[in-house]
Amino acid sequence: MDYQKPAEGILLQKDFGDSKFYRIPCDCGNTEDDIILEVESDETGISVRHYVKVKTDWWTMPTRYSWLNSLIHRCKLTWKLWIQGYLDYEATTIMSKQQAFNYAYTLNEAVKDVERFQKENSKQPRT
Repeated sequence: MDYQKPAEGILLQKDFGDSKFYRIPCDCGNTEDDIILEVESDETGISVRHYVKVKTDWWTMPTRYSWLNSLIHRCKLTWKLWIQGYLDYEATTIMSKQQAFNYAYTLNEAVKDVERFQKENSKQPRT
């Protein structure tokens, strides 16, 4: 399989030199399932951030009353946050095989690009 340029399912949104932002849309068509990918280089190394809209198990319905389900769900969430210090979430982005390959390749190239930019700009004298 070969990398495509422009790549299927990989949208470059911003290129600041030392950081790049991409949008990876979900094949389901729901923009809430998209991934926003940021690759950034700084003096501590390379940072890769994935921004996703995570979901809870909203489908769990212990009662037949939606308002009561909503209240129970919120109580469970806040209880776990206060007692355990974290919440369980999940995010799924559906990709074609080509899009997944392009995603991996893009991440690899973005790391190289921002690292190269950082090295080139750190050699220039500051005014």
